[in-house]
Amino acid sequence: MRLLAYTHDNVMAVGDDSQSIYSFRGANFRNIMDFPQLFPGARIIKLEENYRSTQPILDLANEIIAGAREKYTKCLFTRKGAGLKPRLFRPASENEQSRLVVAQIQDLHERGTPLNKMAVLFRAAFHSFDLEIELVRQGLPFMKFGGFKFMESAHIKDLLAHLRVVANPRDAMSWSRVLLLVPGVGKQTAKKFQANLKEGFTLKKAVAALAKMKPQTGLKPLADLLESLQAPGRTLVERMNLALAYYEPLLTQRYDDYPKRIRDLEHLLTITARYKELRSFLNDLSLEPPASLADVTSPTHDYLTLSTIHSAKGLEWDAVFIIWAAEGRFPAYYSLEKEEEMEEERRLMYVAATRARRYLAVLYPAVGYNRQLGMTYNSPSRFIADLPPGLLETWRTEVEEW
Repeated sequence: MRLLAYTHDNVMAVGDDSQSIYSFRGANFRNIMDFPQLFPGARIIKLEENYRSTQPILDLANEIIAGAREKYTKCLFTRKGAGLKPRLFRPASENEQSRLVVAQIQDLHERGTPLNKMAVLFRAAFHSFDLEIELVRQGLPFMKFGGFKFMESAHIKDLLAHLRVVANPRDAMSWSRVLLLVPGVGKQTAKKFQANLKEGFTLKKAVAALAKMKPQTGLKPLADLLESLQAPGRTLVERMNLALAYYEPLLTQRYDDYPKRIRDLEHLLTITARYKELRSFLNDLSLEPPASLADVTSPTHDYLTLSTIHSAKGLEWDAVFIIWAAEGRFPAYYSLEKEEEMEEERRLMYVAATRARRYLAVLYPAVGYNRQLGMTYNSPSRFIADLPPGLLETWRTEVEEW
């Protein structure tokens, strides 16, 4: 553009520096910040009137972006009347966060807000895993954008298959999945093993059968794992950790994007930590999503939106819930050491907040589970913790009339 316009400098650019969130796709924040230097004398016209959100939501968004290191200072305003203040919730655990979100969605829906006018937003796709389980349990239809649904992910299915054969040694589908993960084991070997799955087949017999099969080099670690998983006295989290330690090397060989998938599996441990019994855990994960999700193209179809914030840009809903607004989750741990990435995380929070028209809730669990540290305490995202008092109402479970 600089070369095309070198004789006249007659160029107009439209953009929003506060919503530059796609550096991973090659977007460059400097393109808009450096425009006045590339085209000296450029006139800057600020579009500050907002036609979407109520003023309390805009006040929150203005303060979030005010902390940006570099920006075109803007102050969003609306001619709409006053509305509810955004709310901050600190539930005790991730599952309580999920149940709280579902309860509010049900409440708003009963008061006349269609599900398709509500959305739950999150920094990373795996942050919604526990919520997905809760929505399925409550029979609420939803669509997820920006990542696979929890139970559609191959690596989740792989890991859980090892626990499923412990809970039910005659589960032919899970055995097939487990065996085909082993290097050197093909479909014929898997079929030969599955011929044993008759009445009275036990995990002890399975381990013995594996010991007789070839290639034994690959099957012995699997047999050792299964023996460890059935050892009495082991908690579900201990079993999951053992399965994950066994599966992780297989995962890294199968998938180029294994770091992201490992994060998914580590978050699965957070969900596992609230269960004491293997069968109840697997039963919850086996529930089928509501069948009404089939026709999502219908304009009258009513379903809740779950979305990463990157996938939600440009969209809007009457009610928005931002979950896992905790330090280390949002902003993400890997962005803490680079200022440019931290600045983009701030803009990401700004984008999330400005998706809401009338109701905005921000949530983070007080306690989480970490694979290395066990149970840990969470602190609120710095983008929320640093806000002036009074912009957010804190810890209320009911939703008032709009």
